[in-house]
Amino acid sequence: MGRCPECGAWSTLVEEVFDDPLELPGAPFDVGERPVPLATVDPLAAAGRPTGVDELDRVLGGGLVPGSVTLLAGEPGIGKSTLLLQALGRLAGAGARCLLVSAEESKEQVRLRAGRIEALDPNLLVVAETSLPNVLAHVDEVAPEVLAIDSVQTIVDPDQPGVPGSIHQVRECAHRLVRVAKARGLATVLVGHVTKDGAIAGPRALEHVVDTVLAFEGDRHHALRMLHALKHRFGSTNELGVFEMRDGGLADVADPSALFLADRRAELSGSVVTPILEGGRPLLVEVQALVVPATGDAPSRRATQGVDGGRLALLQAVLDRRGEVKVGAADVYASVAGGIRVADPGIDLALTLALASARLDRPIPADLVAVGEVGLGGEVRLAAQTPRRLAEAARLGFRFAVVPVSAPAVEGITSIPVRGIAEALALAGMYD
Repeated sequence: MGRCPECGAWSTLVEEVFDDPLELPGAPFDVGERPVPLATVDPLAAAGRPTGVDELDRVLGGGLVPGSVTLLAGEPGIGKSTLLLQALGRLAGAGARCLLVSAEESKEQVRLRAGRIEALDPNLLVVAETSLPNVLAHVDEVAPEVLAIDSVQTIVDPDQPGVPGSIHQVRECAHRLVRVAKARGLATVLVGHVTKDGAIAGPRALEHVVDTVLAFEGDRHHALRMLHALKHRFGSTNELGVFEMRDGGLADVADPSALFLADRRAELSGSVVTPILEGGRPLLVEVQALVVPATGDAPSRRATQGVDGGRLALLQAVLDRRGEVKVGAADVYASVAGGIRVADPGIDLALTLALASARLDRPIPADLVAVGEVGLGGEVRLAAQTPRRLAEAARLGFRFAVVPVSAPAVEGITSIPVRGIAEALALAGMYD
């Protein structure tokens, strides 16, 4: 069959040969464990070992669990290898025997990076290897407590068909490594690349067989990096880790809101601060807009950075129709300062106020934040966990917040309730 009936892609079907009869579907197998009452299971058996990297431990819910397999995914050059080496260095410094399999770089390259980020320790062993049987042989010899493979797309099993990185090779190698991790109680970290569209390279089965999938994201032209869990069998996926790339490696950012607003110029029009929610962590970011007259007969331009272009177009239409601020015929530019990407609908009100502020050239008060979702009727709706967002704004010294009328009051900040964007514009000083 040339075309897959599920995804519609051509020439993607791969033959699977079962050499072991125990691997055949429906074949009998030996029951290694007996059912036990759930209440007798020790919950502390899934406690994680701290890596020593605070923001990584925050996302992992404490650390790496013995026997778990974690997939660390991100774009090439974003800092995955640096984060992994820092964690291994600190684990080794705490007494854990760690083995790093470098399948992309030589040992000398790894040594140079480790020296730069101070990750040298006798308990951290490294081997440059791409053959899966050799990797497993090194695991037998070293008997590590933590195994890291950078990256899984470059590991190859010579007994399986396909080239390194192919669907069959990645899947089979991942399955073998997962079985070894479970059998030995070995905490394993696999580094994986992502494709141009942001998906993890290799089959989707790679995400299904592992216990945790971590996404490491950021703009390579900015110093900030963000880590969040797409899947985590041992804890919540609502935590966010924030790092800053420095000469000495990745540094934990304990107060990212203050960092995002460090260089803000509040006296400029088109700038509004809004508290967003990344996972379960509230952050304050600056939303910026620039509205300039279109030149000649050329169609108006729309450019965004960090916000969805479709959402910007929708808010422009609502602002034109419901707020009576005409921006449709102008060139519009919108961004979130700091290189962060925001998909939170609670940014709508702030983005709308920024557009109106830029169009009318009237600055928003420096001690005011705005949070709320904007509907097609111009109404302002409550965003999720608004009290936590406002508490973060109050902590950083903001005094006023434009919020929907249904938003509860929060100590330390004065709420300005509004029903629609026209009312919000008037209270923010956009109208005389």
